[in-house]
Amino acid sequence: QVQLVESGGGLVQAGDSLKLSCVASGRAFTTYAVGWFRQDPERARDFVGSLHWNAETTYYADSVKGRFTIYRDNIKNTVYLQMDSLKPEDTGVYFCVAERFGTGTTSPDGYGYWGQGTQVTVSS
Repeated sequence: QVQLVESGGGLVQAGDSLKLSCVASGRAFTTYAVGWFRQDPERARDFVGSLHWNAETTYYADSVKGRFTIYRDNIKNTVYLQMDSLKPEDTGVYFCVAERFGTGTTSPDGYGYWGQGTQVTVSS
């Protein structure tokens, strides 16, 4: 099992950058697919990006391609989401997710472990 703790959210202006971090506790972190979802009060949890457990394949939602980058540091047991050129529509609570031997699916049902979320607000 793993526990996930996100940090790095905040209030920024459109065009700014922000980096989210997700620290995972537990063993065998390298065998977990990891990803990020976001949710605002009016929508379901939307897929943002993910990384296959083999760390060789990444996936992104079309809305963030070219602006967001997901990567991991297995020594630090940490997953990052670098967000550049932020837009107001990127506003939401961002959740870090993980699944052992996961493929990096875009479906929230594919992840058994979720963090508590961190709020990102982008003002126009």
